[in-house]
Amino acid sequence: MAGTSSGVVAGLTAAAVGTVGFLAYRAQATVPAGLGGRPAASASPSATATKAPRDRLHPTALPGSSGTGERVVYSVDDDRVWLVDERNRVERTFRVNPGSVDPPVGGYWVSSRSNAVTGTDGLPIEHVVRFTSVDGVVIGFSAAVGGGDPQTVADPSVKTGGIRESRVDGEAMWKFATIGVRVVVIR
Repeated sequence: MAGTSSGVVAGLTAAAVGTVGFLAYRAQATVPAGLGGRPAASASPSATATKAPRDRLHPTALPGSSGTGERVVYSVDDDRVWLVDERNRVERTFRVNPGSVDPPVGGYWVSSRSNAVTGTDGLPIEHVVRFTSVDGVVIGFSAAVGGGDPQTVADPSVKTGGIRESRVDGEAMWKFATIGVRVVVIR
């Protein structure tokens, strides 16, 4: 009788794993338009393609025209991120090292996260926060598990969308940027 019980348990476990996998696939395929990682309908690349105003005396200050409320602001020109709370106060700012593919200027939402995976460059990464894709290349923030230098330049012959941060900054991003948090990409 023990063999039959373990067979039933194995069958139920396999069915449960299959169901969870199917539901995860369906969830990814049916993400609402507002959370799909594409630029928001109100974000017009032509209207926001100019460089956001900067404070010349405080180069790490949050750029003007970067939105309001809780958000992650990412400057593709300055390779810098700001984590901004609901009262428009900067909780943290830090430098990042982008992959070879930049996201277009606009508004996005965090659409998926992974605690630990292998990056497109083959390195183990953690605290992955994804928000869009460009021509099939997924764009998101991550930290190399080995702690490697986040300022290392990506191999331009490999299309990567990983925006690398230090492990400490990656942990801060992980805690801040949960599913649905807005990501504003500026010049």
